[in-house]
Amino acid sequence: MSRPEMRSLREALARGAGAPGRMLHGLDRAIPFADLLDLNCLGGDVAGRRVLLATSDQFMAALALIALDGLAEAVVLCPPDLAPEHLPVIAGRARADRLVTDRPRSAFPGLDALPIVDCAWPPVPAAREPAFERPTEWLLLTSGTTGVPKLVRHDLAGLTAAIRPPAADAPSPVWATFYDIRRYGGLQIFLRGVLGTGSLVLSQAGEAISDHLHRLGRHGATHVSGTPSHWRRVLMSPARSAMAPGYVRLSGEIADQAVLDGLREAFPGASVGHAYASTEAGVGFEVTDGLEGFPTDYVGRAGAEVEMRVVDGSLRIRSRRAASDYVGADGLALADADGFVDTGDMVEERAGRYHFVGRRGGIINVGGLKVHPEEVEAVINRHARVRMSLVEGRRNPITGAIVSASVVLEPANDAGPDDEVKKEILAACRAELSPHKVPAMLRIVPSLDVTAAGKLARRHA
Repeated sequence: MSRPEMRSLREALARGAGAPGRMLHGLDRAIPFADLLDLNCLGGDVAGRRVLLATSDQFMAALALIALDGLAEAVVLCPPDLAPEHLPVIAGRARADRLVTDRPRSAFPGLDALPIVDCAWPPVPAAREPAFERPTEWLLLTSGTTGVPKLVRHDLAGLTAAIRPPAADAPSPVWATFYDIRRYGGLQIFLRGVLGTGSLVLSQAGEAISDHLHRLGRHGATHVSGTPSHWRRVLMSPARSAMAPGYVRLSGEIADQAVLDGLREAFPGASVGHAYASTEAGVGFEVTDGLEGFPTDYVGRAGAEVEMRVVDGSLRIRSRRAASDYVGADGLALADADGFVDTGDMVEERAGRYHFVGRRGGIINVGGLKVHPEEVEAVINRHARVRMSLVEGRRNPITGAIVSASVVLEPANDAGPDDEVKKEILAACRAELSPHKVPAMLRIVPSLDVTAAGKLARRHA
C-alpha cells in the first residue's frame, strides 16, 4: 500500500495524523501532534526563505521542522556535532538567508549578517500560512568525513518513499530512536512518527543510558532504532529490562551476528532486524531473518524500487529515495552516469549472502595487505564476554601499520582473569582470520567513545 502524495508535514497532520492521544515527547517537554497544526514556535518570517536550522536540542528542531516544511524554500538541518567554524561555509553553500535557533547570536561566530528567527517554547497560536510554491528542500549534512561536511538535497517525497502506511487494524506504535533527528537515520524515525498513527519519543544529548531506557519504558516505546553501538550500550546496561519493545532495528554501522543474537536474547518478544541507509543513497533495504549481511538476490533486480549493484566490491544504489545532488559543490557528482550512488561500503559474497566488511576509506594497510577493521571486530564480538570492540591501525616503522584492538567486556562474577579472555579472543582471531588481520595489540578498556551520530569513534593510522 502506497502513501498518498503530500506537500508538507502539516498537510500530513491535517489529514488525520494529528489524532488525539498522539504525543511528541522530549526529555522534559511534550506536546500533542494535533496542537502543532495551530501553534507556531517561530517568531519571525520564514515564508519562501532558505533557513539554517540550528537549535539547542532535537525537540525544538522537531517543532521547527513541522512549522518550516511547506513554508520555507529550503531547510538545512544542522546536527549538534557540527563545528561552529563550518557553519558560515554551510550557510554560503546553501545560500541561507535566515537562521532559526533558540540560542544566542554569540553561539554563531561568522554569521553576524544572517537575520535570526527565534524558535521558542512554548509555541503560540498562529494562523496557518499558505504553502510555498514548491515543496521545501531538505538539505542534510553527510557524516564520516573530515573538514566541512558535504551538503545533499532531498525532498519530502524521497525522504518518505520507504515509509508504508500501517494496516488499518494495527495498534498505534510508540516510536523512539537513539539517533538525533538532524541526521538521516534519526530523521527517518521522526518522519515515521509524524506520518504514522502513534507517538514519538526523542533522545536527549547527555542523558544517561539508564535514564533514557527508563524513560522509554515509561512512555511504552514499541519501535526503537539505533546504531549497533547504541544497542551494545543498551545490552551493557541493567536498565535494558525497563523497556519491552516489539520492534528493534539497527542501522548506521555493520550489524554483526553477535549484537543481533544479543538483542534477540535480551528482547525475546521483539522483531530484531537491521536496515541499510545512507544520507546520499537513502533507505536501501531491511533484513529481518536474524542474520548478518543480506541475501545476494537483493542485488541485480532491474526495475525494482531500489536497484543495487556491486562494483569492485562497493555497494551501489539507485532509487527515488536517494538525494538528488550535492549542494554548493560544483562539478561533484552524487551518482554515476547510470544514476547509481557509490556508497563506499564494501561487501563480500559468502554462501549466498553479501556481508559488509567495512568502508573503502577505513582500510588498515599492514605491509601492503588490506584489513577492514569491522571484519576483525565481528570475530572479536562473538566472544561471550565481549560487548564492544574497536579495531584501529597503529603506525609501525616496519609494516606501516599494525592491527590494534580495544575491547569492552561484560562483567561476570565467575569469569576468569582478563588475560585468559585476551588469549581466547586472539585464538579465535587466529582461527578465523588471515595472519595479517590478527591484532598485534589487544587491550581491555572500560568503555569506547561513540560519536554524536551513534557510531564508534574511529581513528586511522
